Amino acid sequence: MKFNTFKSDFILIFVAVIWGLAFVAQRIGMNHIGPFTFNGIRFILGGVSLLPIIILAPKSKKRQNSAGLIKSGIVAGFFLFCGISLQQVGLVYTTAGKAGFITGLYVVIVPVLNLFLKQDKTSFATWIGALLASIGMFLLSVSKNMTMGFGDLLVLFSAFCFALHLLIIGRLSSRFDTASLSLVQCIVCALLSLAAAGIFETFVIKDIMAVSIPLLYGGVLSVGVAYSLQIYGQKNSPASHAAIIFSLESVVAAIGGWIILNEILSRRAVAGCAIMLSGMLVSQIYSKKSGDIVS
Repeated sequence: MKFNTFKSDFILIFVAVIWGLAFVAQRIGMNHIGPFTFNGIRFILGGVSLLPIIILAPKSKKRQNSAGLIKSGIVAGFFLFCGISLQQVGLVYTTAGKAGFITGLYVVIVPVLNLFLKQDKTSFATWIGALLASIGMFLLSVSKNMTMGFGDLLVLFSAFCFALHLLIIGRLSSRFDTASLSLVQCIVCALLSLAAAGIFETFVIKDIMAVSIPLLYGGVLSVGVAYSLQIYGQKNSPASHAAIIFSLESVVAAIGGWIILNEILSRRAVAGCAIMLSGMLVSQIYSKKSGDIVS
């Protein structure tokens, strides 16, 4: 089963890269439309992109493990909505790079929650990796004066929601068809986002068209493809281990923000990126050597 574990790790790394660049797309979107409008449309696009996969799936697969799918998808979708909304609003007030690293705090939150939920074994290597990752995130997201802006605080709250979502997906991924579960949570997140947009924002077609490319990336790739791959990848990867891999998205977000948005990447930030990467590698290499990761 080691091959399945390796395949899951590779899939989750690919997901982390997609999500990391999505911070850039989300940041660009905030220049034209509101956060709830952006999320509502991107999750509609994500859901639509999943329909061909579901429609073309074998009938036997469609009937498999359908009991409880809607209820489970609603729970996953609710926590996803909370996390993505706090993150998106936070991006109005902070940079893509900082938001990526602060979101990555779930790499520390997940193993702590596992102590109480007892969902899977948290290895020593995972704790060391989480510690290194948190030190790296601290160097980037907290100033030398030990202050944190309003946007950074909102993104911090989103990290707790994403940690809970990660644990929920870890429990549900083996019970349901990947595309079906992903579609349900997309619909829930889209409906909640559009409801919030109807209350707090206004729809302007011209502004929406101005960010069509970021919306397509955020919808089809970041939502439809990445969230489905997350569910599939976590079938053979414990939540704590997956969280370490996902910390890579913070590094990708910082680099993407630096190259595409001209966001300044200071020496302190570069050091944080390097330490985070070392944390991910420690978790990957030593967990596998000690046999902590099983499938």
